[in-house]
Amino acid sequence: MSAASHSLKLAFYGDDFTGSTDALEVLAFAGLQTALLLKPPTPEVLAHFPPLDAVGVAGDSRVMTPEEMDEQLPSIFQALAHCGAPVVHYKVCSTFDSAPGIGSIGRAMEIAQKIFNNDVIPIVGSTPALQRYCLFGHLFARAGTDGKMYRIDRHPIMSVHPVTPIDDSDLVVHLKRQAALSIARIDFPQIEPGLDAAKMALKDCIDEKPQAVLIDSASDRQLTTVGGLLEWLSQNNAPLFTVGPSGVEYALTQWWQQRGEVGLSDQSYASFDGVDQVLALSGSASMLSMQQIDTALAAGFYGIAVDTVALLDDSRWPAASHEVINQVLSAISNGHSVMLHTARGRMDERISQTLDALHARGWSNERARQEGGRLLGQRLGEITRSILQQRPLRRLLLSGGDTSSQVTQVLAPAGLVVAARLTRGAPLCRFVAPDQPWLDGVEVALKGGQMGDANFFETARKGNHVIG
Repeated sequence: MSAASHSLKLAFYGDDFTGSTDALEVLAFAGLQTALLLKPPTPEVLAHFPPLDAVGVAGDSRVMTPEEMDEQLPSIFQALAHCGAPVVHYKVCSTFDSAPGIGSIGRAMEIAQKIFNNDVIPIVGSTPALQRYCLFGHLFARAGTDGKMYRIDRHPIMSVHPVTPIDDSDLVVHLKRQAALSIARIDFPQIEPGLDAAKMALKDCIDEKPQAVLIDSASDRQLTTVGGLLEWLSQNNAPLFTVGPSGVEYALTQWWQQRGEVGLSDQSYASFDGVDQVLALSGSASMLSMQQIDTALAAGFYGIAVDTVALLDDSRWPAASHEVINQVLSAISNGHSVMLHTARGRMDERISQTLDALHARGWSNERARQEGGRLLGQRLGEITRSILQQRPLRRLLLSGGDTSSQVTQVLAPAGLVVAARLTRGAPLCRFVAPDQPWLDGVEVALKGGQMGDANFFETARKGNHVIG
């Protein structure tokens, strides 16, 4: 069995795990048989799944340096270029989290240019379903904390992101800081009249020979036209490499549905049962995550404040992890759901204490935030693995894009499939891990710090039953 034998319509690589499940959700809910893998598709891995319409690879390039991208991304891109899908999507966060030295989308595009022989790399800027809009090249996003719309460089979460704060809403400027790329733009008034007009605008762009083109959209209808553009462009550029958030999946599935190529899902994802207990782990410092943690604690979750300084200290780490594991197991034995957290908002003193401890080792601020965050996520993953091996649970909740990526990599399932709708951009998934009985079938939600409402963790525990 080969990946190509599945007649794939789309392949994608997610630059973090929460974003990967966002794309997985869109495709599954559109009725496409889709699996999310931790490694590029091989016959051995695909044998664990039914024939697929789409396949994704969950990655963590959002926390990579450009040098790490140079080392790791080419082989992944090569595998996806040869898997038989006409479109290959480099899936980024809907807020385009990235910087020149960490998670560089520009560097990923430079690497892709050497592998995909495309006329141009299309960049999809909008995801209206998540209330992310790209207008005249500027990105706007709704904040989960107050429900208001912000230009991304004034967004209360993304403008102060601890690793990749965004200080310019112009995506062309943002991406050109990361790589020496010529990037043209198609504005939403050129998309509004429909596909024929959009094709003409794209042809005019390509004639100027840019390396990439940023495509606006301000509505679902315009995004559907963008899907038609991507399919049209892939006809002479197969496989077409494209960049953007899950707006790419929305664009293509909406276009395919309009053409009658795919229908609505034949499975009901709307409802899912509650469980008695969940293990929740938040590694996000966003204000929305703080609200979600506080709501979970008020609902009866047993809270455990993780000592991040101890977990990052090689001499203290074994004892500190043992203590956390015992606390969690004791709370679960007493009938509690557990809320592990590394911060309650960006002013949590653990953040400055951890940075100070890493600075004392001689680490730069950049290294402390990047390598420290990665190591913390890996050690939280080891703690999670030990807990699940000793006390199997049905449902695991992971919050924070980088944390979710690292924890899931340590758990190392073969892949994930969608189980149910939880909140847009963060579905309830199911691990596929035939070689790990304690993990196989465990339900998991992976969400970014800006996803969901204040009740996210409690809803994920209680279930969501839709009548009618």
